Amino acid sequence: MMRGGEGLTFVAQAVRMAVPYACAALGGVWSERSGVVNIALEGMLLAGGLAAVVAQHATGSAWVGVLSACTVAAAMGLAHAATFVFGRVDAIVSGIALNLVAAGGTRFVLRALYDSSSNSPAVEGFRAASFEGGGDWAILARTLIDPATLFTIALALATAWALRKTPFGLRVRASGEDPEAVRATGVDVRRVRLLAVAIGAGICGLGGAALAFDQHQFQAGMSGGRGFIALAAVIVSGWRPLRAMTACVAFAALDALQIAVQDRAGQLRDLVQMLPYVATLVMMAWIASRRGASGEGAPPAGLGKHA
Repeated sequence: MMRGGEGLTFVAQAVRMAVPYACAALGGVWSERSGVVNIALEGMLLAGGLAAVVAQHATGSAWVGVLSACTVAAAMGLAHAATFVFGRVDAIVSGIALNLVAAGGTRFVLRALYDSSSNSPAVEGFRAASFEGGGDWAILARTLIDPATLFTIALALATAWALRKTPFGLRVRASGEDPEAVRATGVDVRRVRLLAVAIGAGICGLGGAALAFDQHQFQAGMSGGRGFIALAAVIVSGWRPLRAMTACVAFAALDALQIAVQDRAGQLRDLVQMLPYVATLVMMAWIASRRGASGEGAPPAGLGKHA
């Protein structure tokens, strides 16, 4: 049983850990609602994280780091979308290729810039606000007002609003449902998909920056499967942004829980570390059975289809 202070620290840790998951999930929603399968979220997190650290190390500005992360990840998104809509390459193949390029490319850049293929020099990230008295409440407050946390919440709300209430959001959703019908109305489906995937990838880059700033450096492979968990959250949510963010918070809470109980788990420590992943598989199986019975939360009908 957690004491009051431990509970606040746990909530703060869960919120902090949820940010990279949530940003990647929002990126997946933008991409897949437009009809482009995106399993490259993992690579975008990695590339964004490295770009953020390199830029802050060079300029001393965390904001320049975030801008660089979003730009690099958006460029990856454009490459992914262009390969799909112009090259007509299967999006899964393109996503795997981008993940491999990001995994190897980040190590190459690390060695070229810092003579290390494992980690970068330390960076400060966003300067944490100070509160009188300190303690667990201060930790939670600092987490909640961290720019990455605030931006993630704002972007989730903006994504939900944009997809439902704006003409561009309507075109994105229509392109994911029936690209041929949308093209027949005179809308350039390829352009819509390029923009949607780039927007989502830029948000994913913010998640990479948040992950790197949280650890105050970039470490090779630091995404640790978060992009794939985020994609699972997108599927579990039925491709809805706010539900996807909620699922990410739940996954992050499980991740934080397994860290909290590791010291008390003894010989079961390795099994405890599997908790978030086992929960993900169970949830995916439950969602699949539910969809089979009711058809609710089905993927966009045009997902993966060329226009």
